[in-house]
Amino acid sequence: MSELDELRMRRLRELQMQQQVQQMREQQMEQQMQAQEIESQIKIIMRQVLSPEANARLANIRLARPEFARQVEILLIQLYQSGRLTNLSDEQLKALLVKISSGKRETKIDFK
Repeated sequence: MSELDELRMRRLRELQMQQQVQQMREQQMEQQMQAQEIESQIKIIMRQVLSPEANARLANIRLARPEFARQVEILLIQLYQSGRLTNLSDEQLKALLVKISSGKRETKIDFK
């Protein structure tokens, strides 16, 4: 193989790598856009379903326990889409949170 052929092969590999990197970046951008779209749809539904006080409470929960807040949002969206939920006050959200969290197992540490 001549030196020119080696240079061509090296350049071809470089171009292929650049193309793969570009495709990966495009996929990441697309995934980010989809995630932002889903997040905005969730926020829209939460504004429709929750009172301002309940929405603020859920925002505070999201800061402290993001996974739990996501579970609550998914539950509320399911109830909303099935037609069993139209508007939720802060007191109703508190009651729902108590029901959801009461099923959780508590960890107890005893000091002796």
